[in-house]
Amino acid sequence: MPPCSRDCERESIGEVIKNLSRTLNFRNDKNSFAVAVAIALVLASVLLGYYYVALRPAQNGYMTVYLLDTQKKAANYPELLVKGENSTFSVYVEVENYRNTTQNCQIQVKVTSDMNPSFPVPVNATQTFSGTVQSGAVWENLATLSLNQAGKYMVVFELWTSNEAGVFESSGDFCVLNVQVVDSAVSS
Repeated sequence: MPPCSRDCERESIGEVIKNLSRTLNFRNDKNSFAVAVAIALVLASVLLGYYYVALRPAQNGYMTVYLLDTQKKAANYPELLVKGENSTFSVYVEVENYRNTTQNCQIQVKVTSDMNPSFPVPVNATQTFSGTVQSGAVWENLATLSLNQAGKYMVVFELWTSNEAGVFESSGDFCVLNVQVVDSAVSS
């Protein structure tokens, strides 16, 4: 098609599709509509692919915290303790660093009887673990706690990270272990 001057009219996309339909020997508007939809889907796919590759923002690194039992498995967490008999328990608290940089961290272990607290939990930490976690590494701590008063508790393991000034701030990542302490063993 020769270039147009300002006075010249260009073919609309509808006319192009009709011409393509005639060339492909489609005789009715239903087939033309199918071609138009196919072209639109191809165009949308190309644009989506371009966005995914070129315009998608870079993903930020992250850190994660999780609990394991004394056998280093995600099972058999202490849930029911008997006051004076087995009111002491241990869990592994592990932190994984995927931030592509070394990170100074702190685990703050907090115990609260408030079963619907805000986070970070506004109570003093009963234990604190501090360390440096290399990029791609796992930092492991064994937390041992004793709960000697009957009641229902949330044991919260909060991950705190240091900012540029070296001050620890809550990362917003935490694990919760719900534990009930009873006065004596309950028979089933």
